[in-house]
Amino acid sequence: MPIITKEYKFCAAHRYWNQHWTEEKNQDIFGDDIRLHGHNYVLEVSVAGEINPESGFIISLQQLNELVENHVIKLLDHSQIEKDIEYFHNNQPSTENLVVFIWEVLVDKIPSPARLYSIKLQETPTIYTEYFGPNQHD
Repeated sequence: MPIITKEYKFCAAHRYWNQHWTEEKNQDIFGDDIRLHGHNYVLEVSVAGEINPESGFIISLQQLNELVENHVIKLLDHSQIEKDIEYFHNNQPSTENLVVFIWEVLVDKIPSPARLYSIKLQETPTIYTEYFGPNQHD
């Protein structure tokens, strides 16, 4: 089954902090990331499915762009993630939690018969997280 991947970019800030830990433990676990800092994120959204014989596409890229822009980019871009987005009031704004959040935002919006295949989020040139959904086994 073919899979198409589209790349998007957004900028956002965050800091790591666990209110149940001491300042010392936060510093030990998160290091300098306890201070507010930002990233230029690169998001890859992959969609799998059969190719529509009339369009030649798995999904209309215009439709995918609109979904991602309206439901992900507008929400995350230029945000302070843990302050501006309710989901992160109780979840660390890590790439691990971000890919799960983005998956949950998009999974039911991808028009059938196409389906969301994966979310990949790159935080820095050397750190990224991939997520294939809650039913994917290792």
